[in-house]
Amino acid sequence: MKNFLKQLLSLILPITVLVIVPLSVESRLSLAVDILSVIGALFIAVGVFILALTISMFIRLGRGTLAPWSPTKKLVVSGIYSHTRNPMITGVLLCLLGESMMFHSVNIFTWFILFFLINNIYFTLFEEPSLTKRFGKEYLEYKRNVPRWIPRSKG
Repeated sequence: MKNFLKQLLSLILPITVLVIVPLSVESRLSLAVDILSVIGALFIAVGVFILALTISMFIRLGRGTLAPWSPTKKLVVSGIYSHTRNPMITGVLLCLLGESMMFHSVNIFTWFILFFLINNIYFTLFEEPSLTKRFGKEYLEYKRNVPRWIPRSKG
């Protein structure tokens, strides 16, 4: 039960980023059915899939949560994490970009850019040094071989 509550609490972050902030920066959301909205919905679907996959991997393989206050106990480097070090943020970014397209919202697009910039600074200055401290050589090797943001194939 305690583990379930930790997992539930960790969902505060994606809910805030993907629902609460977009609703607060965009006073009126109207959905038009056009090609941009359809592409946006596809981005959201892919982003949610990536989020579900990465959260599941953190729980199963890392034995932790996505939240910094309850981090994984093991470094997760397989699956989607073998293509990019931050697929969870990639999933969030795809969702935000999709929301901005689906609702034709410049404000949500601005939040998408701001969220990326904040995370780029956070990962560079805090997350990566913290992971180096926690996982040492294992993380440094992973960092050398896997890009931060742009996924690449293993071939």
